[in-house]
Amino acid sequence: MTGIIGSLDIVRRRLDAGRFEDIPRFVDLASGSAEKAGVLTHRLLAFARRQSLDIRPNDINRLVANLEDLLHRTLGEHVELKCSLPADTWRAFTDANQLESALLNLAINARDAMPDGGRLTIETVNVRLDAAYTSRQVDVDPGDYVAIGVSDTGSGMPGDIVAKAIDPFFTTKPVGEGTGLGLSTIYGFVKQTGGHLRIYSEVGHGTTVKLYLPRALQNAVDLEKPKDATPRGQGETILVVEDDATVRMILGDGLEELGYKVLLASDARPAIQILQSDRGIDFMVCDVMLPHINGRKLAEIARASRPDLKVLFVTGYAENATFRGDFLDAGMDMLTKPFALDSLGAKVRTMLVR
Repeated sequence: MTGIIGSLDIVRRRLDAGRFEDIPRFVDLASGSAEKAGVLTHRLLAFARRQSLDIRPNDINRLVANLEDLLHRTLGEHVELKCSLPADTWRAFTDANQLESALLNLAINARDAMPDGGRLTIETVNVRLDAAYTSRQVDVDPGDYVAIGVSDTGSGMPGDIVAKAIDPFFTTKPVGEGTGLGLSTIYGFVKQTGGHLRIYSEVGHGTTVKLYLPRALQNAVDLEKPKDATPRGQGETILVVEDDATVRMILGDGLEELGYKVLLASDARPAIQILQSDRGIDFMVCDVMLPHINGRKLAEIARASRPDLKVLFVTGYAENATFRGDFLDAGMDMLTKPFALDSLGAKVRTMLVR
């Protein structure tokens, strides 16, 4: 936050003084700091199990295989990577993007624990956790799971460190080299999907982190690939409903920059007046947590008179929108704050042309 506030303060002072040198550099510094703040917020929400997840059946072996090249480059030449992915591995329920981030985070931790080199092994296995096991655990249901084991041959951890490993902000790394939110984020994400996490470690013999993901009987699905360029609007009218004045202004101006006409509403009450008028509206961007009436209820009211209206929910923290599949109907989607204008434009255009 200091980087954001300080950089913008310098920009304003220089603009007031008519000095325009280095302004792009301070804008870049503010943007970079804002992105770090966004990542930190998402990690805290993950640990608290309050992030918005896109949980679908996924082919875990394919997901790991697709990461191999990136993992090789991340680990470096001094660490051998071995993947054991049996062909009969079940599909599992998970958020593919979050799982990829989790595996990359675990790989980086393993690399740091092997400064002189070693071997990192990623393996998948089908397991059944019975009642005798789950009764000794916290928030774990008996059933079928896909276990992903990430093992290193590094320095290992004593028992007292293992016991603290998932605590927020706990880290064994030097100051400035770790946030202490890596394992806590992974733990929160896995638990939120109905899974389980265990850490096995022995000093001098390495560490294994196992992620247990619930088995999915449905077919795996491919995630939609984002487009490289931000698509522009064709003059469609978008209703933006957002109670935060700053966010509302940014959304409105950003969508206008992308070629849309924009109507603004500060909460559900003026939005309903617009929706029940004869104004032409092609799309609605709506915050989830609104005063008086929440965004999901507003969408239901909107569709009573405009049944084909497509709705994009934008949310930071939304306890009732944790799982997208339970929250969204056809013609609805969700974008998690904070997001870049490119992401907003791509999502709106994709929904409009479907």
